[in-house]
Amino acid sequence: MKIIFFGTPSFALPSLKALIDSGEELLAVVTQPDKKKGRGHILASSPVKEFALSKGIKVFQPDDIRNGSFYNEILKINPDVIVVVAFGRILPSSILYLPSYGCINLHASLLPKYTGAAPIQWAIINGEQKTGVTTILMNEGLDTGDILMQVEVDIYEDDNTDTLSKRLSEVGAELLVKTIDGVKNNVIHPKPQV
Repeated sequence: MKIIFFGTPSFALPSLKALIDSGEELLAVVTQPDKKKGRGHILASSPVKEFALSKGIKVFQPDDIRNGSFYNEILKINPDVIVVVAFGRILPSSILYLPSYGCINLHASLLPKYTGAAPIQWAIINGEQKTGVTTILMNEGLDTGDILMQVEVDIYEDDNTDTLSKRLSEVGAELLVKTIDGVKNNVIHPKPQV
């Protein structure tokens, strides 16, 4: 499978590493533009960008993912699938429907519960005892695509956002590789969220 990976924070790193190790063809990484950080307002790269560059992977950092020139770059690469893990922006339909296998998103909850940008925090705030990770076939809604696979994860009494996030990112990386393999071999059938 020819893959383009969209991701930004450290949560996405285990997935990116797992895809590299999976033997699939990772063609490029798309991540958020560098941002000024700290008191000195020093420009800092995302964890995904730093890791991708260390592995010699082509990196795109579009200011506007709806920009025609960025779309043309993705079109030239012609991915079989786009994988999205904590990218931080909503993809336009032109990109969602470009790859033959679509766009697969790894989300840090048991969808349809806890959609949006802070599923780990909300699971902890609400005192949940379980959460998990879900892979979905993306559509134009926010975390509303058909479910491909899910794995349940216990929330421990002493968990905080950091510990739970780390565990979910690692479980999610394994699930993502299984999902890609299942989609490629046509053994996973998307199910609507209910």
